[in-house]
Amino acid sequence: MAMLSFEAKYRVRGGTLVGGDLFDFWVGPFYVGFFGVTTIFFTFLGTGLIFWGASLGDTWNIWKINIAPPDLKYGLGFAPLAEGGLWQLITICAIGAFASWALRQVEISRKLGMGLHIPVAFSFAIFAYVSLVVIRPLLMGAWGHGFPYGIFSHLDWVSNVGYQYLHFHYNPAHMIAVTFFFTTTLALSLHGALVLSATNPPKGEAVKTPEHENAFFRDIIGYSIGTIGIHRLGLFLALSAVFWSAVCIVISGPFWTLGWPEWWNWWLELPIWR
Repeated sequence: MAMLSFEAKYRVRGGTLVGGDLFDFWVGPFYVGFFGVTTIFFTFLGTGLIFWGASLGDTWNIWKINIAPPDLKYGLGFAPLAEGGLWQLITICAIGAFASWALRQVEISRKLGMGLHIPVAFSFAIFAYVSLVVIRPLLMGAWGHGFPYGIFSHLDWVSNVGYQYLHFHYNPAHMIAVTFFFTTTLALSLHGALVLSATNPPKGEAVKTPEHENAFFRDIIGYSIGTIGIHRLGLFLALSAVFWSAVCIVISGPFWTLGWPEWWNWWLELPIWR
């Protein structure tokens, strides 16, 4: 009931990017819109193609189902459906569904009169996916460099690519990405712990305020970023982690073909060691 009473505040006309009032409709409490329709279309089509691809294989074991990209011999051309063409169509559907969902988030944000930080943040995740199945294969000249759709096959692909460049954790962009992932966890865990400690005081004590929270961090590290600042910092750290994780795979192959430990030879050749 609380949700129903709140709906009237955000179920407003306008804010649509395509279709105007024609596609400005809801299903229950959910806004659909033009991009909600395209999301549903690409999702069901892509899922159906996945089932089709699974039926062409030799197993229905969910762990072993594999829909592989085209062989490298097809380059950047279209492959027969049973030889990677399904992978290409599923990839198109996935990008269509993800992009549609992001644009639907844009319309919802416009309706609410808020910023576009949510669709922008989701777009970083889309960029990470596109970098694996479109950008890197394009730069390397063949769709076969994309990852397969399947659980074990995907894990094997990740392992094989890592070994292809020897110690992949020597990839500098990978290092930056991992650092941002861990820093995101640290910053938001500190924030969450602080909020829980402030709102769950010992029996007989009053709930603490943001002033107490700021004072705690000023006493501990000499500075407090503030209640709004920590969420902005968390967003920046998380998006940076996703961005650099995409960069680390895009540069592996198109821009660096050797083992990543060799990249660090520049450090050994600095004049300070001579």
